[in-house]
Amino acid sequence: MAPTKTVTPEQVRTAVLAVADWVRDGSVDKPPRAAVADAVRTTVRTLAQVAPGSSVEVRVPPFVAVQCITGPRHTRGTPPNVVETDPRTWLEVATGTRSFEDALADGSITASGSRAAEVGHWLPILRA
Repeated sequence: MAPTKTVTPEQVRTAVLAVADWVRDGSVDKPPRAAVADAVRTTVRTLAQVAPGSSVEVRVPPFVAVQCITGPRHTRGTPPNVVETDPRTWLEVATGTRSFEDALADGSITASGSRAAEVGHWLPILRA
């Protein structure tokens, strides 16, 4: 997996503000794909910056996947610890609109492996 790109707090805030109404209220028209992609990528990459490491892979298809959280490095095949969700659910938990635990409990987020749930400790990334 390629190294993550560094993002600034200003980039994250700008990207999230562009989609914040939709994240808070699903009845609002969905923002353009590029805006959703930017918000997802900047928040996931911020997670990788604040929780560096390679023991858990966080996937938000089709936009981004990163490795984070200190621990054993994963290099080949399917990683043992994976968190995966859709873009809107990710943005809800990344902004504190919804808790990681609630999304995990209702199946909106899948987490496999003994360390995957540790991602919840690092959320939200910011409050929208």
